Amino acid sequence: MNGQPDRPAEGDAEYAEVAAQDDTVATDAENEVAGDMADSDDPLADARAKADENWDKYVRMAAELENVRKRAARDVEKAHKFALERIAADLLEVRDSLEMAVSAGEESSFESLLAGNVTTLKLLTTVMQRYGVEDIDPLGEPFDPNCHEAMTMQPSADAEPDSILTVFQKGYALNGRLLRPARVVVATAPADSADKG
Repeated sequence: MNGQPDRPAEGDAEYAEVAAQDDTVATDAENEVAGDMADSDDPLADARAKADENWDKYVRMAAELENVRKRAARDVEKAHKFALERIAADLLEVRDSLEMAVSAGEESSFESLLAGNVTTLKLLTTVMQRYGVEDIDPLGEPFDPNCHEAMTMQPSADAEPDSILTVFQKGYALNGRLLRPARVVVATAPADSADKG
């Protein structure tokens, strides 16, 4: 029942054979242990040496793990500190353009200021696109609460109900993740058609 074969009864011929096998296995095990001890002059010293070796390995691994942890913490700190370095460097061009427009403002004509502002806006748009910032300008599209914020609703005979009639402020997404929803006016069915329905 315990998964072991039944042992023959003590008076049986098989009993003597099984007992002899058990004695042989026990003797072999004792000889092996004695042989291991015979290889060493002092088994306790060997055990201590092995324990010291294992302790040394443990201390070295613990120190290496601590070094890896500190290095990872420094890398994360640097990533937080300098994550915007590239975009900041690219935005310097936009700032330079705006500073030139402000310094030339009093002596410039309206047309040249407008042209400078258009150029600066194009430069800013290029920098934003380079970093995956996309415009959300949903004029005429169906209203989507995931990327549009309805400021008000307005009846309209020209636009489809629940479509965007006016965009107050464009929205922006960064690599597909919403940064700011577009603020919009949503069209509704005209009052007279709603009364007929």
